[in-house]
Amino acid sequence: LELVLVSPVRSAWIIISKLIPYLVFSIVNYFSILLLARYVMHVPMIGSFLILSLASLIFVGASLGLGLLISTISSTQQTALLICGMGLTMPTMMFAGIIFPCESMPMALQVVSDIIPAKWYIIIVKKIMIQGAGLMAIMPELLVLTGMMVLLLWVSVKNFKTRLK
Repeated sequence: LELVLVSPVRSAWIIISKLIPYLVFSIVNYFSILLLARYVMHVPMIGSFLILSLASLIFVGASLGLGLLISTISSTQQTALLICGMGLTMPTMMFAGIIFPCESMPMALQVVSDIIPAKWYIIIVKKIMIQGAGLMAIMPELLVLTGMMVLLLWVSVKNFKTRLK
């Protein structure tokens, strides 16, 4: 790792090279889940596959940005695992609308749910797959998700340190 960090490669390229394997894995996972949902669980796919794929790619980018941000601020791998496990998994399950609808939460918790990328992705998936919504119908959520992705990736690149302690 020290050889990579002292090389003349810019930190943005190190971040991108770290992202690529996870991006490929996420794409394979996306197609596997779609195939299982459609052909095993018989979930209808009324909307556009291309729009859903675009939204999924943006969500994966936001999620990877969040993971990279955690890895750049964590001093050890154990700290990063703790932050991801306890600090992200439970709040995502509770506040993203997976278990409880966000609309039924108190206003303070609805504000908390607004900063979770999964909430916006769940809304997009419901609109596309169940309602058959087009690109313009999901544009507000897609813009929020895109903003989160850009912000998280930008902060991760800026926060990345090219020296070991």
